[in-house]
Amino acid sequence: MVGRDTKVAFVTGATGLLGNNLVRALLAEGVQVRGLARSAGKARQQFGALEGLDIVEGDMQDIPGFAGALAGCDTLFHTAAYFRDSYYGGRHWEMLKAINVDATGQLLTAAHEAGIRQIVHTSSIAVVDGKKGQVVDETMKRPAKGADDYYRSKILSDQIVMEHLEKHADTFGVFVMPGWMHGPGDRGPTAAGQFTLDFMQGKLPGIPPATFAFVDARDVAQAEIRALRQGRRGEQYLAAGRHVAMAELMQLYEKTTGVAAPKRRIPAAALWLIAGLQEGVARLTGRPALLSLAAVRNMRKEFDHSRFDPAKSRSELGLSFRPTAQTIADEVAWYRDNGMLPAGSRRARRA
Repeated sequence: MVGRDTKVAFVTGATGLLGNNLVRALLAEGVQVRGLARSAGKARQQFGALEGLDIVEGDMQDIPGFAGALAGCDTLFHTAAYFRDSYYGGRHWEMLKAINVDATGQLLTAAHEAGIRQIVHTSSIAVVDGKKGQVVDETMKRPAKGADDYYRSKILSDQIVMEHLEKHADTFGVFVMPGWMHGPGDRGPTAAGQFTLDFMQGKLPGIPPATFAFVDARDVAQAEIRALRQGRRGEQYLAAGRHVAMAELMQLYEKTTGVAAPKRRIPAAALWLIAGLQEGVARLTGRPALLSLAAVRNMRKEFDHSRFDPAKSRSELGLSFRPTAQTIADEVAWYRDNGMLPAGSRRARRA
């Protein structure tokens, strides 16, 4: 079926990087939006007073607390997830399962009871995998056993959505799988946004051995809208963007912003040492580790596992990706416009 639409959408994670760009894209098309945010104050800071947007204050840990606001909506866009804190040191499985898995099931039940029959679920490239250097598509499922805790939570979250669709034949559901999202509106900031801020302020000590699937959150937002309208029920669609190595990415940042990129390469052994020290400091101070053992473990395991085939999303959804340099420029401009970076360009020290 082609041509599904939405008049009133409920968006979880509305103030997040993907969520706020999705909210703006829906409003631009005349869709009324109810955006779930943990803080109404943060939502006002993010959106101001946008016509057509109603903020619903609530938390994924308390679905009954906002379930009433689902009534009258025809589509649920589920973008909220527990992610960043899971790489701040220590183990976070209980919270990952509670929010990404259990709360997703509770949300779907509440949405169905409220009359919602269209779901766009934000999955992740974490749920698929291949051999090192291999180009991965939607059919190459990653097994939950042995997966990083966050990855496992996303795999199980997708299973919860599929079980809901199997139980409710009257409900349309589709999955969108983003890569490492960047772009304007990252007020949090996410780890991606923090990387940009650190680069611009000369705080990155060097170039770690890492690769990424880099994508603009605005392109992912379009993927979600197009998946609703043109996607097939129960199907997954990659919105991973482009494969890029860290050294290449830093050079692109330098070329785009005029800020000098680090030159020193950080060996993997040094990353383990830094992360171990960071976690030790975190245990003593109570502050999160800026580089955790979990983050290093994931970085090493996923090295050169970041090549994804967009053929299905291109052919079925007409999805395309804007140039990476444009995303970087727009992201930096947004941080400057919002006082999170100095207005003028500056040269960072060379590492």
